[in-house]
Amino acid sequence: MRRALVLAERGRGTTSPNPIVGCVVLDAAGRIVGEGFHTRAGGPHAEIVALHAAGRAARGGTLVVTLEPCRHVGRTGPCVGAILDAGIRRVVYAVPDPTAAGGGGAELAAAGLDVVGGVLEAEAVAANRAWLHRVRTGRPFVIWKFAATLDGRVAAADGTSRWITGEEARSDVHRLRAEVDAIIVGTGTALTDDPALTVRIASDRDHQPLRVVVGRRPLPPEAKLCDDSGPTLRIPDHDPRHVLARLADHDVVCALLEGGPTVAAAFLRAGLVDRIVAYFAPLLLGAGPSVVADLGFATLTDARRWQVTDVRRLGADVRITLEPDGDASTGQDADQPPGAESALRGEA
Repeated sequence: MRRALVLAERGRGTTSPNPIVGCVVLDAAGRIVGEGFHTRAGGPHAEIVALHAAGRAARGGTLVVTLEPCRHVGRTGPCVGAILDAGIRRVVYAVPDPTAAGGGGAELAAAGLDVVGGVLEAEAVAANRAWLHRVRTGRPFVIWKFAATLDGRVAAADGTSRWITGEEARSDVHRLRAEVDAIIVGTGTALTDDPALTVRIASDRDHQPLRVVVGRRPLPPEAKLCDDSGPTLRIPDHDPRHVLARLADHDVVCALLEGGPTVAAAFLRAGLVDRIVAYFAPLLLGAGPSVVADLGFATLTDARRWQVTDVRRLGADVRITLEPDGDASTGQDADQPPGAESALRGEA
């Protein structure tokens, strides 16, 4: 299963709106005879790739996959039928499929196969956190990214901000951008910084996330966000829930919030930030715009607590990853829309 998880990561940034999935096929003697991973929506699922690689050696063997095999007839056909046709005798999966395509494990068991679920489930859930959140809540998973000084400034008093962090941290931001479907900024950031919001790293993936500009102020035609280096969506609305609803209509699974203090505060006040990725530089400014605007907390006890999940040094800077304190494993919104779980993988 650990090998299958490694294979799944090879599809990160290219499979949306589908999950990342890896699969390993072993023959009857327990030897690896086939491997595969899902590469893109509409393409073959990981199980199909691995079974094709294994060929006749799969008969009587075991299939190990990070997500329960689908039984839904979508664009690529159900994996359950392919598994049965290949003569597999045992199936091991990590995470149950919560979509309409789910139930493949039970169908395989009913056909007489030995089926085991929940193997390394926590690791597989973490790998597909954004996709599972999108399926269960109906809205995109939101990562708030910012770069700041130790005292929380995103620019100096004169407005200069390039560059607060060093090259390693900035390269890491491009890696993060390459893994999301959309990047959100407000018109304030778009007009002040004139960002390109593109992925600028050497990669064999031809992926540029959707550039989303929130607000009503017009952008000049020479703005980078008006060029053809990536797709751009204008949303003349300041309500974060409305913004995410529009992005859901565009099949966005994971969005990166890179807006300024006002936009960040709006999403935080609405409880619509699911992860924070903070880059801190060893600088002190003492003045200049803060990383976030007023959140409306009158006392310390009102403030929302966050749990640090990762700390990593990047050159002279430090990257801290945080998620909401408490049970952040499901990303379940209280106002989950009816039928949210019927989306995505089943239609892939």
